[in-house]
Amino acid sequence: METDYNDFIKALLMGDVRMMNTYMNKVTLEMFSHFDTGKRASGAEPERFYHGFVLGLMVELADKYVLTSNRESSFGRYDVMLEPRMQTGAAERLGVRDAIIIEFKVQDEEEKELSDTVQEALRQIRERNYKAALTARGIPEECIRSYGFAFCGKQVLIGGGE
Repeated sequence: METDYNDFIKALLMGDVRMMNTYMNKVTLEMFSHFDTGKRASGAEPERFYHGFVLGLMVELADKYVLTSNRESSFGRYDVMLEPRMQTGAAERLGVRDAIIIEFKVQDEEEKELSDTVQEALRQIRERNYKAALTARGIPEECIRSYGFAFCGKQVLIGGGE
């Protein structure tokens, strides 16, 4: 794996959810303001703030992945999708293995814990069949990872699905 990627990207490529959480929570506590992440952050939704931040972290993957944001797939619109640029065998030799779908959610009043919000994001990925765009292009389902990113102010929780 390339060593010049930021720690979040390294963790994402390795599928290391614990390290993804460590990185995101460190950044949010050290760098973000409540005005960035609060419910009325500069008149924008906090989900959009986090979406833009994470998308910015992933830009350096553009040589190995096709990155798309807010596109339709099957019965809905996913937040971020990373599709390997090469066939599976060649991609694996370069350290690029799986396609990735990410859904961002801000915790709402009905969700008692951030883990509930993560599960809601993963449920949305499954129920709206966001994998359809990738499987239509020949990517096997077992090579597609899903992540739910849950936010409440500066608190972040990332969880993985099948």
